Amino acid sequence: MSGHGSPTIDLSSHADGPALRIAIVASSWHEQVMDGLIAGALRACAEAGIAEPLLVRAPGSFELPVIADRLARTHDAVVALGVVIRGGTPHFEYVCAAATDGLSRVTLDHGTPIGFGLLTCDDDEQALDRAGLDGSREDKGHEAASAAIATSRVLSGLPTGD
Repeated sequence: MSGHGSPTIDLSSHADGPALRIAIVASSWHEQVMDGLIAGALRACAEAGIAEPLLVRAPGSFELPVIADRLARTHDAVVALGVVIRGGTPHFEYVCAAATDGLSRVTLDHGTPIGFGLLTCDDDEQALDRAGLDGSREDKGHEAASAAIATSRVLSGLPTGD
């Protein structure tokens, strides 16, 4: 079961700390699912005391890494949100792999946390069940933003090695 054993991240415990610069980059495909993911990410930011995260829309999930790369240069964390639904061709595998590999590269190249909110689903029902909408079992937008914010806070407390 997805989500089983996930940690509880208390975003409010540092809400009065230094303001974090957070950006959310969200794909434009599958509007209903994306609306839920974005709402969840924005709610996590609000819980963390981040009043105005930057929201940028990407044409699709394949474009998330290049936009996240630019945002990682000026933000403490970036939340990448998208959804790819399996079809009858290998396109699904190519887009999922490219987006995942690209986002991993961005976080390591810049040392900036990237909240991974890319849903890779077999069908619309799975995507809706993870979108954080009324009736959804999971809220992957909130989870991705929470992870990025928490990781940024952890990194801010570690020595830089410079």
